[in-house]
Amino acid sequence: MIQVTILAVVLLAALAVGVLLRRREGKIRAADGIDLSRSARAELLASVGVTGAGPAVLHFSAEWCGPCSAVRRVVANVTDQLAGSPQPPQDIEVDIDAEPALARELNVLSLPTTFVFDTEGRERFRISGVPKATDLHSALEPLTAAA
Repeated sequence: MIQVTILAVVLLAALAVGVLLRRREGKIRAADGIDLSRSARAELLASVGVTGAGPAVLHFSAEWCGPCSAVRRVVANVTDQLAGSPQPPQDIEVDIDAEPALARELNVLSLPTTFVFDTEGRERFRISGVPKATDLHSALEPLTAAA
């Protein structure tokens, strides 16, 4: 009987930890507005196309990442919806295996991870997991308006 009780307690603890870890997945979190003026970061971002010329959605993926295809669809859909904006957002996909230095610089710890950069190249939002299309659209829309 004690073994069953211990097993039940361990399972409940594991469930609680799992729920807490999954709570943040897909949520758009505001970034601390890191400036691209730091040369190493600026050079790495410029090498993949984030130049600060306009808003950009940068999402890290890999061939072996299952949820990354869902992120690809969401980002493509939202950027297509905003394509007629005065400053349409760029959709930039980066293979984490091809750009490990950039992933390290941006502290990418898991896939999929998505970043939203404003027209000045500052990181505005960070999303772990698959973003909701409505949340991503709401985050991007103000950045695509004319200055």
